[in-house]
Amino acid sequence: MEFQCNLCPRKCNATRGETGNGFCGMGSDPVLARAAPHFDEEPVISGVHGSGAVFFSGCCLRCRFCQNYEISTENFGKRVSPETLRKIYFRLIDQGVHNINLVNPTHFTRAILQSLEGGLPVPVVWNTGGYERVETLRALEGKVQVYLPDLKYYHADAAGRYSAAPDYFPYASAAIREMLRQTGPAQIDENGLMVRGTMVRHLILPGRTQESMEILRWIRENLPGAWVSLMAQYVPAGDANGVDQLGRQLTQQEYDRVADCLMELGLEDGFVQELSSSDEKYIPNFDLTGVLDEWN
Repeated sequence: MEFQCNLCPRKCNATRGETGNGFCGMGSDPVLARAAPHFDEEPVISGVHGSGAVFFSGCCLRCRFCQNYEISTENFGKRVSPETLRKIYFRLIDQGVHNINLVNPTHFTRAILQSLEGGLPVPVVWNTGGYERVETLRALEGKVQVYLPDLKYYHADAAGRYSAAPDYFPYASAAIREMLRQTGPAQIDENGLMVRGTMVRHLILPGRTQESMEILRWIRENLPGAWVSLMAQYVPAGDANGVDQLGRQLTQQEYDRVADCLMELGLEDGFVQELSSSDEKYIPNFDLTGVLDEWN
């Protein structure tokens, strides 16, 4: 169904129907690139049987280093209806996944809300780049149990150069506060799985360790009850080469500096990736696995 879109901070007011003319380039129906059990999230998300990861195409950011560039910027994927999207959730649940993990879902919020009508028997994870409007998030209250946002940048210059979003931090910081308001402190079940809560991810970028430490300090001072996932999986991808220091991997010294800061701040609830996670083998294969053929 056609609508004027202001779901993300871009506030394009673009017309979205079968196709779209806004920043994300997407129409009103979801476009998926993969829907399958995923085992490379944090242990409280992936568990033993995997997280039911549904990867959406298109994006409201333009991260030069995006590991999912093929789907976020080049928009590879298959269009499905909200009804078919719900069927995909239940196919994943039948495979034993611990949750339904909506990866980069923001620009399809309207269709996702339709797909979640009636609820699901497992938690819903909102796995996002953090560039969100509080007004959009409020429509998700009670329908999303776990928020898994990035907090990529503290400074406008980096956010503008690397993701075409100089206003990233004001929006992301307000959004994450709203997420934490909705979920409250993390709840972990008897199997060690997060069934409710907010876990903030931060990816250390080469040459940006000072900014990473500023972000960790901000989390410590402003997000009591949130978990933190410090990520070291950066590999040059997308259009990163030639942009500042994004064309290289992290050094051991950079990694140690930020990880030590996390420990000094006492941010004990969460996870720290090993530097060895910086490997292309962890990038999913976007081949339409699990995307149902029928379109309703």
